[in-house]
Amino acid sequence: MSRILIVDDEESILKALRRLLMLTPCVVGDKHFKIVVDCFSVPKQALEKARHTAYDLVLSDYRMPDMDGVQFLKAFRELQPHCARLILSGYADLNGLIGAINDAGISRFLSKPWNDYELVAAIAQALALRDLTLENQRLADEARLALGALSPQQLERNRLEAEEPGITDVKWGPDGSVLLDESLLDEPIPDDWKPGGR
Repeated sequence: MSRILIVDDEESILKALRRLLMLTPCVVGDKHFKIVVDCFSVPKQALEKARHTAYDLVLSDYRMPDMDGVQFLKAFRELQPHCARLILSGYADLNGLIGAINDAGISRFLSKPWNDYELVAAIAQALALRDLTLENQRLADEARLALGALSPQQLERNRLEAEEPGITDVKWGPDGSVLLDESLLDEPIPDDWKPGGR
C-alpha cells in the first residue's frame, strides 16, 4: 500500500485528483501500486499530518496563498527525506522550477491541466524509483555492515527511519528521561506525568 499526500489550495483539484487516483490503476512495468490518498488545501495542515504519518509520495501545487510548493516541499523534505516529491502547476516559471529541483528535490514538474495517463504514469514511476532507491540504500548499508563501517544498531536505525520517518528521534530530558511530543498525542499529558509534576 502506497500512501500519497496531495496539497492544492483548490478543493476541486483535490477532488479530481483523488477520484483519478482511486479509479485509475497505478502501474509501472509489472508492478501495481495500491494507493491511499490524503488531501489538504492548507500546506501547514499537511505538514502537521506529515509529522506523524509516513508518506511514499507527495504531490503539491506550485502556487498557493500562504506557502508555495517549493517552500512546502522543502519543509516536507526535512520531515520525510525518503518520500518522492512532485509539483503540479499551471504556471511555468523557470526560477520556480530551478528552486523546486534544487531546494525541494522534486523528481517531476507536471503541468495543469494534466493528462490523466501521464499524471498516473509519473506517480507510478516516482513510486517505483523511490522503492528502488530505498532498496539500494538497504543493500549499501548491508555492505557497510559487512565491512565494519556500520554497526548493527545503525543498520536497524536506518531501516526504521526508511519505514517510519522520525521514529528514532528521541527528545531527552536533563535527567535522562524521555520527553513526549505532546503535539502528537490525542489528549494532553496529565501534569503529574510531566517532569517535576506530582
